[in-house]
Amino acid sequence: MKTFHNFMQRVWMEKKRSVVMLWMIQGVLLLLRPDLDAQETLKKEQVYTNSIGIEFVLIPAGSFIMGEALRTECNTCNAALDETPRRNVSITKPFHIGRYEVTQQQWLALMDANPSRFKGDRHPVESVSWNNVQLFVYALNVREKTTAYRLPTEAEWEYAARAGSVTAYSFGEEASELADYGWYVMNSGLKTHPIGQLAPNPWGLYDMHGNVFEWCRDWYLADYYGRAPSKDPTGPAAGDGKRVRRGGYWGSSTRILRSSDRDFLLPEAAAGNTGFRLVKELQ
Repeated sequence: MKTFHNFMQRVWMEKKRSVVMLWMIQGVLLLLRPDLDAQETLKKEQVYTNSIGIEFVLIPAGSFIMGEALRTECNTCNAALDETPRRNVSITKPFHIGRYEVTQQQWLALMDANPSRFKGDRHPVESVSWNNVQLFVYALNVREKTTAYRLPTEAEWEYAARAGSVTAYSFGEEASELADYGWYVMNSGLKTHPIGQLAPNPWGLYDMHGNVFEWCRDWYLADYYGRAPSKDPTGPAAGDGKRVRRGGYWGSSTRILRSSDRDFLLPEAAAGNTGFRLVKELQ
């Protein structure tokens, strides 16, 4: 009888330990659940298409080398003064950026008229001023009941364009390979081309080199890099009356298509070589 009693006591203790272990495992899973949910959400958000068909790619937070060195500092470097000093910049939050430049069809989904010089539904919209783009952004935010859409900062643009590279172009140093990645003076026929016809950069973004210049949110100052913060720079509080544009266009030389090259235009000016792509903040 005593032996049977001891046996039943051992069975009870084993069962009790099993229940406690089960509770512990469930507790750990509950603690991990927010992280697992966040990872699943992040995975789903790798590519996002909005209500007017703009496709976005999720860009991770990270650090990169922004700008370029002068030829006197580096034999293969070819910087203009406004690209210096070359420095480490951190982008502390992930964000979505357009896989392609905004097209004329997408522009017309919200705006009354297509101002583009080179017409085509899938061609990038151009001849739009920085001010015009703000109206488009406002209309898109209203349509989707959000405040998440905007132009990229200059730092976000270069971070996305470089896609982890430290070379002149996202694909390397050789300008002879540009015709595979971007529309410029040597292959464009001096006109825009439909989006996504050439190879993307390593993060899946098309036409970051050439086709049309792309507006950025920042004011332009030639000497801004010497005083810019290293974390999430958003440009000077006030510039010299011009806004930044990046990436080069259908008539650019190879030098202008470098990832670090900076350009600018008055915000009220609309040029047939200038369009844009959007950022959508994660909210």
